[in-house]
Amino acid sequence: MGGMRWRRIASQIGRSVAVWAVSTVTMLLLAGLLPDFQLQSADGDSTTRIAVTAACGAGAFGVLSAVVWPLLVRLLLLVPAFVLGLLVFFLNGSLLLLALRINPSGRGAAAPETAVIVAAVMSAVASATGAALAVRDDEAYRRRLHRLATRGRRAHPPCPTTPGLVCVQLDGVGHDVLTDAVRKGLMPTVARWLATADATRPAGGGVPPAGDGASPVGGGTSPAHGGTSPVGGGAAPTHRLTPWRTDWSSQTGASQLGILHGSNFDVPAFRWYEKDRGEVMVCNRPTSAVELQRRAVLRTGDGGLLSVDGASRGNLFSGGAGEQALVLSIATRRRSPANRSRAGYFAYFSDPANAVRTALSFVAEVAREIGQSTRARLRGQRPRVGRGGLYPFVRAFATVVERDVVVAAVLGDMLAGRTAVYADLVAYDEVAHHSGPHSRDAEKVLQRLDRSLALLERVAEHAPRPYRIVVLSDHGQSPGETFRARYGLTLGDLVRAGCGLHVPRRAERTRSGAEARAAVRAALRRPVPEREDRHRPGPARRAGRPPAGPASHGEPIVLASGNLGLVSFPDVPHRMTKEEIDARHPALLTTLANHPGIGFLLVRSEEHGGVVLGAYGAEIPLAELDDEPGPLARFGPGAADAVRRTHSFPHTADIMVNSAYDPADGEVLAFEEQIGSHGGLGGAQSRPFLLSPRELSAPAEDGAEPAGAEHVHHVLRRWLGELDGPQVPLVPGVEEERAA
Repeated sequence: MGGMRWRRIASQIGRSVAVWAVSTVTMLLLAGLLPDFQLQSADGDSTTRIAVTAACGAGAFGVLSAVVWPLLVRLLLLVPAFVLGLLVFFLNGSLLLLALRINPSGRGAAAPETAVIVAAVMSAVASATGAALAVRDDEAYRRRLHRLATRGRRAHPPCPTTPGLVCVQLDGVGHDVLTDAVRKGLMPTVARWLATADATRPAGGGVPPAGDGASPVGGGTSPAHGGTSPVGGGAAPTHRLTPWRTDWSSQTGASQLGILHGSNFDVPAFRWYEKDRGEVMVCNRPTSAVELQRRAVLRTGDGGLLSVDGASRGNLFSGGAGEQALVLSIATRRRSPANRSRAGYFAYFSDPANAVRTALSFVAEVAREIGQSTRARLRGQRPRVGRGGLYPFVRAFATVVERDVVVAAVLGDMLAGRTAVYADLVAYDEVAHHSGPHSRDAEKVLQRLDRSLALLERVAEHAPRPYRIVVLSDHGQSPGETFRARYGLTLGDLVRAGCGLHVPRRAERTRSGAEARAAVRAALRRPVPEREDRHRPGPARRAGRPPAGPASHGEPIVLASGNLGLVSFPDVPHRMTKEEIDARHPALLTTLANHPGIGFLLVRSEEHGGVVLGAYGAEIPLAELDDEPGPLARFGPGAADAVRRTHSFPHTADIMVNSAYDPADGEVLAFEEQIGSHGGLGGAQSRPFLLSPRELSAPAEDGAEPAGAEHVHHVLRRWLGELDGPQVPLVPGVEEERAA
């Protein structure tokens, strides 16, 4: 034991000296290349004196980075993480200037802007050198990652030897997108796990190397897969791929709440209006997330999937985890040892090498997005949405900062031996919304996500317990141009026209807007003015609406969640019936149902309880949907059940509007400015995936696709029990509720 300890100390000293030497050489090279960076006096110095100055400067910078940098980051706890990422270069440059000032040689100077460049290059080189040396030593690599895992945490009790469960959510990646990416060779790690004939063959032919550069060192067995299957080409599949169906609200808020807390009851969309509270709920708004999580816990009587020794990373909801970082539902609470909603950012950025590497990648991603959007605009690519303003920075944050911090946190959780971890990587979803789910931009993101999975697999070898890695998605995305781009008006414009309210001139001049106005006048038995389409209407004509009609009532609230629209009348305290809507706005439901961009409507009915409305007067009671699906036929199996369940929610809107869907090309029409959308029914958005190790039981014994996020929650709880971890009780009533 003593000999091993001394060898470990000697190895660590050797790596430190090597990093110091490389940093010294880097500083000398930069001094020769940058005119504003000097390591000698104005009169000149000997080569030896310059080398000593560089060595002292590199040493001082290294010590300051190790000691002072974490203190600086801790002092900036009140600074938003986004801003902190932008401050990385400034802080690092300041440390270099301080290192040159305290240099014992009395030499060395740099302009502030040059110091930023020198500090960034030196941090990157030192990080790369240290990582390369550590990776060659498995024990050193494990200790390096373990320091990140335990920084700022209380001592964790010894973990059991039973396997833990790591769930990685690839936000927005549909089942078909994943299989296409595997077939094209874009995701070699997933291909190796599946080990199918097509999955192991890249798009250009040939077979990928056995290790692929990201598999565990030396081949052998992989603890992440249970230690039963060798890594490399020709291995038996270690995972099974299963599609599952979302609820009608195919978006992260509903899906993740159901997966983590076992109930997404009364979540009709991504955003909706609650009449009893007079408030618009938005799933990614912290106050709304807190309330939704509270309701789910109250309904199930259980803390969540992660309530026993769990960690929640980058999610909207906590899942009851004791360790939480980057979790939206705790973002509104006062910071405390038990509340670490942003601790993951600061734990990650407290390492200056991490900070510089991520900051450089952030800048590169901003430049990449600007270049890609410019090319799309010059080529006249269609469909296309605006990608200017702050979007390049938002994309860079989602694809670089959030990914790096979440992956680092999960690595730390595995090395700390936690039993259950659930993490969300949002990169693909953000890019696919603006570039399209099948675009080259989105495919590049999938490649980087696959590398993150490979890193998790590799680090699992160094964990104190084996892990089963489950990869899943919360929904997919369906392509298609926007409703506004297709018809020249928004859903809100169409609703206002159907209510006889004023619509913007932009919408009035479109063919769709003219048709909507004609439908209104026909329903109200009012003649269409002969010059209506040839002259811009003046104030008198615009005021020529029924005087005691729609204008005398409160205006409707129209909200969009992808291709799902919600119309609510806030001045009516209850959910309006079809009969009430027809009496108040005779043309509204007809205008919406007959519009070519609308697939179907759901409204409450005094006679039938609830009805689905479609074009040409289609009106089908919910109880008869299985016998006569009508407008729902093209939306596939499970659509009727999803609609009926949403109808039972207390806060379902007065009118639920699902856009049209074309099964031939899988396209929908988003009511938001997105060319890759999700939130309603239609196409790939409703068909995410579940990629699970074969050591675990099949998601559904009869081979059927799991239906709904609550079913996925049930499956994950069963797997926790199979791993002989903490016996997390099943949520009572889930299957019974879905059957009802």
